[in-house]
Amino acid sequence: MKVTEHLAKATGKTLFSFEVLPPKKGENIQTLFSNIEPLMEFKPPFIDVTYHREEYVYRKHTNGLLEKHTVRRRPGTVGICAAIKNRFDVDTVPHLICGGFTKEETENALIDLHFLGIDTVLALRGDPIKSEGQFKPEPDGHAYACDLIGQVADLNKGGYLDEEQDETSATNFCIGTAGYPEKHFESPNSGADIRYLKHKVDRGADYIVTQMFFDNEQFFNFEQRCRAAGITVPIIPGLKPLTTKGQLTALPRSFYLNIPEELSEAVHLAPDNAAARQIGIEWCINQSRELMAHGVPCLHYYSMGKSEAVRKVAAALF
Repeated sequence: MKVTEHLAKATGKTLFSFEVLPPKKGENIQTLFSNIEPLMEFKPPFIDVTYHREEYVYRKHTNGLLEKHTVRRRPGTVGICAAIKNRFDVDTVPHLICGGFTKEETENALIDLHFLGIDTVLALRGDPIKSEGQFKPEPDGHAYACDLIGQVADLNKGGYLDEEQDETSATNFCIGTAGYPEKHFESPNSGADIRYLKHKVDRGADYIVTQMFFDNEQFFNFEQRCRAAGITVPIIPGLKPLTTKGQLTALPRSFYLNIPEELSEAVHLAPDNAAARQIGIEWCINQSRELMAHGVPCLHYYSMGKSEAVRKVAAALF
């Protein structure tokens, strides 16, 4: 079932969903299953699985020369989606990114997902790899998420690359896209960011899931700006409980977000990470309750590969 169908079926009830990371290369998938298992009691209708593109590493030879190697540290998104669907009988949402894919490779990946019965994708531009500094598309690949969304939407009409349109072979993907309550870091201002988001919806995005945030006013303002711009698709807030003192600097650096002073001061003054984790969990619970009272269709949690904190939040809510 598509994400939008799950949302429509809920009829006013706030759903619970979460995102997982593929295991690092060489790790056992049982580790992933053991992190998902504690969250299944809250009946998530769907689980997102991130996609991690290749990175460059340099290996030093005995003669001192460096050799460039391409590696993928977390491969297997499509296979993991199928494994989760088989193991837990729950719908999965693979992330589909521009970076590292040509248009033909994107089409082939979509065909594989279609054959597996996976009918929702989250279409993203993706981050630049660390060695590049800024995002660079593949030759004959997409530079922007809106164009990736357009390719998926075309495939839903039977529009394959280098083929005449044939509606009898059309796919039927539900398409998610990302939204940024505090704006995307590359957007010049929030107004431009909403215009870019509206363009993605106009190209075919069926729902929006937001970047994590810690101040609900940021989400409420973002939602209001979206509706004023004519964006009518469901907007799902993305949340994450703080779990360590170090995340006070790590999360703003990685995700270009603000942490409210009240939360940052409390975590900063916490005597250790265990106390900081409890503060972060309680903050996330209060955030979630306010969002549920506001009537959001779903709460989506970024587990970052660990389920303990998310489970404590969900246990207080669902």
